[in-house]
Amino acid sequence: MPRPPSPSIPEKEFVYGALKQSLRLDGRAMLEMRTPTLTFGPELGWVECSLGKTRVLAQIDAKMVKPPPERPLEGVITIHSELSSMASNEYEPGRASDEEVTITRMLDKVLRRSDAVDKESLCVLAGQRVWHIRLTIHVLSDSGNMLDCACLAGIVALKHFRRPEVEVVGDEITIHHPSERAPVPLSMHHTPFCFTFAFFPDPATPPLLDPSHLEETLSAGLLSVALNAQRELCVVQKAGGVPLAPEDVLRIMDVAVLKARELDKIVEKALQDDWNGRHVEVR
Repeated sequence: MPRPPSPSIPEKEFVYGALKQSLRLDGRAMLEMRTPTLTFGPELGWVECSLGKTRVLAQIDAKMVKPPPERPLEGVITIHSELSSMASNEYEPGRASDEEVTITRMLDKVLRRSDAVDKESLCVLAGQRVWHIRLTIHVLSDSGNMLDCACLAGIVALKHFRRPEVEVVGDEITIHHPSERAPVPLSMHHTPFCFTFAFFPDPATPPLLDPSHLEETLSAGLLSVALNAQRELCVVQKAGGVPLAPEDVLRIMDVAVLKARELDKIVEKALQDDWNGRHVEVR
């Protein structure tokens, strides 16, 4: 599949000149995010997240499995991401691109290895039965900053999902249908959010938050920060690019903390509004 042409020299010069004056093509401030839009499906754990024209679908399903012998008291969480040519003609079906590998690894760090979900709460019968939570991420449209959008969709799907109620008597396990007993939310330790900042070759150009596709293409380095509203840092990722001074990184952290608090309020309000419109008994 042919790659789209790279930006022309006049286009590069225009964008670089505008960014040097702290002007962006879409009218946002340098440290302003696109407002996220969360759409919930009919099933619990089905969430579509949009950042501008970047759209990501997250879906969760759960099944009961035998735990691995080295961790008999913990449930299993797996994350699968799919980046097809539907998102952009830059991606080829059947072959994992560098972007897909990066997103999958970062999602694993942010959502699974940061212990956002309490894995011990997924244990039903020690050494015999645990819940296996599978999170599937589909990128529907890539208009820049897929990583932040995918992380947001994933964590909101985990908070939105409800697993069936389980009753254990001896070695006998009974899984109750949602119509019999209210489904149970996942036990969450914290709610991490990911923020990506773009840096440019000219030191006079300030960093910007939530880069568009063109800004990502022209950037000289990306720094992704994952943290929660309680100022707990989960992941910092910088895959090459221009070097950064420690004080630059600390300034980025201060911005990310403020954005995490704003995003936490948006997510909680969206979840509450969705629950108010559902006829489901909630514990």
